[in-house]
Amino acid sequence: MTIGEFVERDATVHPPALTPGYKTSVLRSPRNALISPRNTLSEITGPVFGARELGEKDNDLILNFAKDGLPIGERLVVHGYVRDEFGNPVSGALVEVWQANAGGRYRHKKDQYLAPIDPNFGGCGRMITDSNGYYVFRTIKPGPYPWANSTNAWRPAHIHMSLSADGWAQRLITQLYFEGDPLIERCPIAKTIPTVEQVRSLIAQEDPANHIPFDARTYRFDLTLRGRRATFFENTLPGAPR
Repeated sequence: MTIGEFVERDATVHPPALTPGYKTSVLRSPRNALISPRNTLSEITGPVFGARELGEKDNDLILNFAKDGLPIGERLVVHGYVRDEFGNPVSGALVEVWQANAGGRYRHKKDQYLAPIDPNFGGCGRMITDSNGYYVFRTIKPGPYPWANSTNAWRPAHIHMSLSADGWAQRLITQLYFEGDPLIERCPIAKTIPTVEQVRSLIAQEDPANHIPFDARTYRFDLTLRGRRATFFENTLPGAPR
């Protein structure tokens, strides 16, 4: 395989680092112009992941933490393809997901939202894409939750996703939203994305043809790593390769 630099992200179509309407970006955003050095070998090569490193239930968030029963909430299947900027499938990519439970609460000591913790739901999972770049996982639809960006502000239902593929410079961290959620258009984070079309690229579409009868609804969400068609970052990270 020929090793070369990844195509740079087009900064003009990604969210700007500083968006005062999204309050935490004020502290996170860099104060000086970013430097774009050439990729070195450490950026264009990356970790290699194998299926043997994962547990058989790692991509099943419904069962991978269940103890005395099943988690509460709407059961979902999320699936899609990971491709590079030229449309080629990205095989062997590690896809990690984490989310709130059906009540909108994360299993994290700093989350003090009054919604109860589901004893049978851990809220995280991982999987590796196959030779076609395909991934799939089962989960519970996360609930919206209030946050301190402004008075009575609510985050839409979402799932966080992290992808690690052929090189560290391809690393993608993003959020998946759900088709039809009215909170998306009012979300300060989603509003940092320049156009409606680009916001739509972060919205998983219902996929009725692949529903599991009397069990779960299915959503399709495809991702692109690095390049003009790359899925959008949550926010530009200080010092991150561009």
